[in-house]
Amino acid sequence: MKSGSSLSSLSALVFIVIFGGGLGIAFAIGGGSPGLPSFTVGAVSFLLACIAASALRVANQWDRAIVLRLGRFHALRGPGLFFIIPIVDSIACWIDTRVITMSFTAEKTLTKDTVPVNVDAVLFWKVLDPKKAALDVADYQRAIGWACQTALRDVIGKTMLADMLEGREKISEELQRIIDVRTEPWGIQVIAVEVKDVLIPPALEDAMSMQAQAERERQARVILGDSERQVAEKFGEAAKTYANNPVAFHLRAMNMLYEGLKQNSTIVIVPSTAVESMQLGGLAGLTAMTMGIEQEKKAAEGQ
Repeated sequence: MKSGSSLSSLSALVFIVIFGGGLGIAFAIGGGSPGLPSFTVGAVSFLLACIAASALRVANQWDRAIVLRLGRFHALRGPGLFFIIPIVDSIACWIDTRVITMSFTAEKTLTKDTVPVNVDAVLFWKVLDPKKAALDVADYQRAIGWACQTALRDVIGKTMLADMLEGREKISEELQRIIDVRTEPWGIQVIAVEVKDVLIPPALEDAMSMQAQAERERQARVILGDSERQVAEKFGEAAKTYANNPVAFHLRAMNMLYEGLKQNSTIVIVPSTAVESMQLGGLAGLTAMTMGIEQEKKAAEGQ
């Protein structure tokens, strides 16, 4: 039976008021001297005070009391102040109607692809029908705990590891549906289920990390190869353009040589075929071009 400081204080106050009033009446009847009438009134007032104090009950805003009368369900009381008949009535249990959280776990449970995992989850639930929760199941909180664990193991056994790691929301929704079906006959509503963590063996974590790294390297090589193919295609298109336009090819070659000399004018290696195609006049032409670039650099530095 549940009790609190407020209930104890209120019962004590009722007892003192009734018993004190009875003693006052007893002394008034006896004229201040003890006698049989005053003793009888005092005894009756004491009995009434005990009955009133034991009949008084107070339920919090979130509590509901299951009242049994001679072993049979009589009423659902609360919140606030209410009375019961002592000896005849009894409070079987107090039901908390607030939202309650419960954590549950499944350790070393095999997934569909036979991988042992440890899964932690949290359940949010509340009692909608206190009468069913008290009368239809012996211990509804323990029953909810076992229902959660069995449902979690069942879902893990039907799910692949990759789906479990990527689709926690889907697993949470499936768990909520299964647990709600099992607890609905008990007057309990499942508000939400959230999977907190999925732990896999360390060796498997290393293997998955290596697999992910290899997959990223493969993608990088594929992207690089595709880029080289696109560059080759563009070069092929440019070659076709230059083949039909020798002047454009000559200007492009001159520009490339000029840019190379600007970046590094000390040593420049140019194939003889390129020198002939660009009509630079051999080594003298290259030397003249280099000296001209050097003069441009000195003039720019002097400014």
